[in-house]
Amino acid sequence: MSNGTSSTMKTGAMHPPIIQGGMGVAVSGWRLANKVARRGMLGVVSGTGLDLVFLRRLQLGDTDGTIRHAMAHFPCQETAKAVLDAYFIPGGKAEGVPFKAPSMFRVDSPPERMGLAVVAAFVEVFLAREGHEGPVGINLLEKIPLPNPALLYGAMLGGVDYVLMGAGIPWQIPGLLDSLSQHKRTALRIYVEDEPSDTHEDMWLDPSAILRVDLPPLKRPNFLAIISSATLAQALLKRATGKINGFVVEGFTAGGHNAPPRGPIKRNERGEPIYGDRDITDLSKMTAHGLPFWVAGGKGTPESLADVQASGAEGIQVGTLFAFCADSGLEPELRRSVLEGILDGTADVLTDPLASPTGFPFKVARLEGSLSQNDVYLDRNRICDAGYLRRVYRKPDGSLGYRCASEPTKAYLAKGGTMEETEGRKCLCNALLANIGVPQSRKDGYVEGTLVTAGDDLPHLVKILGRDILHYTADDVLDFLLSPRLVAGGTTG
Repeated sequence: MSNGTSSTMKTGAMHPPIIQGGMGVAVSGWRLANKVARRGMLGVVSGTGLDLVFLRRLQLGDTDGTIRHAMAHFPCQETAKAVLDAYFIPGGKAEGVPFKAPSMFRVDSPPERMGLAVVAAFVEVFLAREGHEGPVGINLLEKIPLPNPALLYGAMLGGVDYVLMGAGIPWQIPGLLDSLSQHKRTALRIYVEDEPSDTHEDMWLDPSAILRVDLPPLKRPNFLAIISSATLAQALLKRATGKINGFVVEGFTAGGHNAPPRGPIKRNERGEPIYGDRDITDLSKMTAHGLPFWVAGGKGTPESLADVQASGAEGIQVGTLFAFCADSGLEPELRRSVLEGILDGTADVLTDPLASPTGFPFKVARLEGSLSQNDVYLDRNRICDAGYLRRVYRKPDGSLGYRCASEPTKAYLAKGGTMEETEGRKCLCNALLANIGVPQSRKDGYVEGTLVTAGDDLPHLVKILGRDILHYTADDVLDFLLSPRLVAGGTTG
């Protein structure tokens, strides 16, 4: 496939060679995905925390009317109106007033709570798809299972073309997509900590309780599993409840959550986990599966695109280059401070083994000479009011409880957690929301701080793009990635 190949989801169309990564909480928002998809590449919106982002934007007044414009197209206006009545604030909330928050997700979340996520995902995908025929995807995390059925259904109502999911083994999702495409009442197995793997609780989504209208079957989107090894790809193919359409092979240099190293954990002098040859995927083993795959993690160059295609891959997934462009959802001043840090040599990326309460290593962008984000989070009063990374556990009375290693330590210990599990943990939910300019304000005046994630390529961004990185767009990234370059054996393009 040549670098210029593009596709839509029309019959007989090929997959796009470039996937724009689904980054952070709304860093990959609808504006970025729309820009990328207009060029025929796969524009991806991040589904993580999408319902809170949506509700906070309504409370800020939806000043340009885009959210309400999309909501006017939601297939059940009764549901859309209920959301507007509950959360929209004309003119926006007063500065310093906390955002109104919905209940945190539970295994038994009521239809009203699920409906918020359905509408939010519909709006994001609708806006990402509006005005063009390019492909649009949504990225979700297996480690955050409770919102996923509702977010997937809302994205499908919006016409999403691809679903991408990693941070775990998403074997249930293909079958879930099959069922939701027929508007069937659907269950997702939720596993309980410290219980046998063959036991679970069912979380149900009933589309009829949210829509209250009859709709024809929905398009079943392509499902791409994000994996770290060919072995995991094979395991998914054997276990999946439905069709897997391809894979994204993500290396340990990618931003956000990384898979832990294979084998015994060793750390370098900075406390980072050390990866080795066992953590590098043999692409020849991926081609043996006979499914399209993309390679992610440090592959954001035209040379890398040509190399992986020569190895049998469909193309590349690129995150960091898009994350810091002008079309991303990062708060502009925060984005500029990181880019200035790259230019003056003070930007760095740390693979923090403790930051995420998921237990997965998490990459954190740092700026030397300023108060580190680790120090900010050591001084922060712990609070868990978003709750996406909570894990389900069994209480002594047999009922289900929810705990997060980043919540107040006393509360976590009372729920059966250990002190060791709380050490070094950051509240990723609140930090990632702050990254995009919708931080929660506390009644005592505290405003949640940021915690930026990026791939290992971050310090080299200017070398990669070879331009003034303070002023670049998604189109500039695509022009760069699709440009003819001299490589071994000739040119690409």
